[in-house]
Amino acid sequence: MSEIEEKPKNQKRKKVSLDPRLSEYRGIWVFIEQEEAKVHPVGWELLGKARVLAKSLGVEVGAVVFGGNQAVVDTISNDAIAYGADIVYQVVDPSLSDYRSDPFTECLVQLVKKYKPEILLLGATALSRDLASSVATFLETGLTADCTELTIDLENRSLEATRPTFGGSLLCTILTLNYRPQMATVRPGVFPIPLPNTDRKGMIIREQIQFNEANFVTKVLGFIPDPYKASEKLSRADVVIGGGRGLKQASHFSLLRELAMLLGGEVGGTRPVVQAGWLEAERQIGQTGRTIRPKVYIAVGISGAVQHRVGIEKAGTIVAINNDPNAPIFDYADIGIVGDFLEIIPAMIRVLKNKISSKYDCLKKQGV
Repeated sequence: MSEIEEKPKNQKRKKVSLDPRLSEYRGIWVFIEQEEAKVHPVGWELLGKARVLAKSLGVEVGAVVFGGNQAVVDTISNDAIAYGADIVYQVVDPSLSDYRSDPFTECLVQLVKKYKPEILLLGATALSRDLASSVATFLETGLTADCTELTIDLENRSLEATRPTFGGSLLCTILTLNYRPQMATVRPGVFPIPLPNTDRKGMIIREQIQFNEANFVTKVLGFIPDPYKASEKLSRADVVIGGGRGLKQASHFSLLRELAMLLGGEVGGTRPVVQAGWLEAERQIGQTGRTIRPKVYIAVGISGAVQHRVGIEKAGTIVAINNDPNAPIFDYADIGIVGDFLEIIPAMIRVLKNKISSKYDCLKKQGV
């Protein structure tokens, strides 16, 4: 369904005309993922990007919200408008109280067939990845997964979805040319969350979908949250300390955790340290892990291969600490420190502790 577009230098791409039958497809939709009345932030990120794409195409932005509680869905719908949606398509039914692939797929497929959006965006989360692949199969259209950039080819209104390929060594741009809707999933943290505008006005359309619960083989018996889940904190942290194989051993991550605690940040790592069992899988950063966009990223003992760069390139400031002056990470780090992390990190910790202690003594003298 999808075709990989290569763009060699100094060579024009072959012009492709849109099938006239697809001209009735208009608009950009974003699926708003929510569990237990809590919206995954990737939905707001995608609404911000959808507004940019919609401006290029001259179309409206739609948000899709499912749930089992009308009040919750209404609240999320109003938030979606504040974050950029022009129209919110909502479906409320007991069968949609908790995520299950069958009812959610049936519901989204029916809406797409009725309203015909030309682009459908979902977050690259466990839930939305499952939903996206199922919906694309039923609609017989293309799906580009784990995208890091989205643009529009104005010649034929095609979505240009860019994602890493060949183990992260290359980036390819994929177009779904003569199939609609064009579907893509985007990792959380790739795009910034826009500032909400509570004065925005939008339309809410309440759809009724008839479900036959007997057709759904899965049943939700209960929802048990994971109190130790770190991926959300890692994706949203302002400061992240990342560790690589240069740490030599798992116990050295204690230094990174102490530094992160003093800075109010989180700890992550590369795929090799996760595979070695030094760090939890949900703290992996890179192409096959999390995409983060902290204000400050401190990479310790990380060489900086392309696979890792994909996950940190949106960081505000990248600080690299490595004893190898030729490490690739120095090519794109904002600040590079060549040296032994076992000397540098403890020194940073001492400085921070002294500053905190001095501030505490000053406040104590002031009677605060």
